[in-house]
Amino acid sequence: MPRIILFLFLFLFTNVFSKPAIDLGVDVFFSENRSESLKNKKIALIINHTSVNKYLKPTIDVFLENEKDYQVIKLFSPEHGITGSNLAGEKVKNNKLKNLQVFSLHGKTRRPTEEMLKDVDVLIYDIQDIGSRSYTYAATLYYAMEEAAKKNIKVIVFDRPNPINGIIVDGPMLDKNYKSFVGYINVPYCHGMTIGELAIFFNKEENVKCNLEVIKMKNWTRDMSFSDTGLHWIPTSPYIPEIDSAIFYPSTGILGELNLVNIGIGYTLPFKIIGAPWIDADNFAKHLNSQKLQGVKFIPFHFRPFYGQYKGEDCNGVKIIVTNMLKYRPLAVQYLLIGLLKSLYPDKVKEKLAKQSDSKIRMFCLVNGNKEILELLKNEKFAAWKMIQFDEEKVKEFRSVRQKYLLY
Repeated sequence: MPRIILFLFLFLFTNVFSKPAIDLGVDVFFSENRSESLKNKKIALIINHTSVNKYLKPTIDVFLENEKDYQVIKLFSPEHGITGSNLAGEKVKNNKLKNLQVFSLHGKTRRPTEEMLKDVDVLIYDIQDIGSRSYTYAATLYYAMEEAAKKNIKVIVFDRPNPINGIIVDGPMLDKNYKSFVGYINVPYCHGMTIGELAIFFNKEENVKCNLEVIKMKNWTRDMSFSDTGLHWIPTSPYIPEIDSAIFYPSTGILGELNLVNIGIGYTLPFKIIGAPWIDADNFAKHLNSQKLQGVKFIPFHFRPFYGQYKGEDCNGVKIIVTNMLKYRPLAVQYLLIGLLKSLYPDKVKEKLAKQSDSKIRMFCLVNGNKEILELLKNEKFAAWKMIQFDEEKVKEFRSVRQKYLLY
């Protein structure tokens, strides 16, 4: 019995009370007394529910508990709101937290206005990103940097991990004609950079001239996925619930814009599966696996969505299985899925595309960052590899450029 008790104690201590492997930017900022640089400054924080230190203490609490020579005067929140409970695209109202005014940057405006920035000396950004260009938290930072630069307000970014890892670079670049809130800087869809690295890249490459400081993490390495960090995952938004959700979002999310199939939204596996009543699951899986993409396998999968596309209908398709995180290519998987749907079910895809609204088609192009992928889908019988190889030379150039912005 004593041996069993000892085993249970060691198990609990190792798995529940173990120290995270890395220090986040917020941890470094306060442990190294960098907060002294805020003396006599009025601070605004851009935060949400993911803004916690490595021990899960909210960033706002860390600031208020250490508040001596500076003053936190207001807060800003991104899409999904300060608590993360708002749905995708939903407008968020201004509210309050800790008796501080919270200004929504996903409501009447997506940029901090002159009135919102009144009396602010320093803007501090501390939000967990998911490593994909189309996720709007990063765009909120870019907008804030641009507005801060106009008023000579300093911006400090507390760096956090890219939860996919810092190696995978995949997907097309951004055509300037498709620049938007869901794609604001010219990087590949999966860029393999941290939010701090992206901020430096944006500041220099776009000539923003923001007074920017990035607080680096400690002990993070580029081969780390989020599960390697020892940190606890907080769902960044309603459909990014789990520690591996970030790897699947860029694997099926673009496809979801077309309403061709169900991508797990409305079921228990968002972004990890795709299916429709008209798909032959075994045949689809066989054709996908025959393409021999590295780092991935596809298994036949059957499910019935609770809501959303094909609600209550029996859907057949595949579940995506990642076999090697460092070789997995999310956009290659996505375009393989889209391309083989076109090749195997051309009439169904043509019918579905014809029924799409202009706004849906527009959003598909915006998240891809171009119109060419749509044209390939419409016009090519065998579109998959043409999609996968699209923009390869430009991505190669980006890999070279990004080297000078990597902090780790």
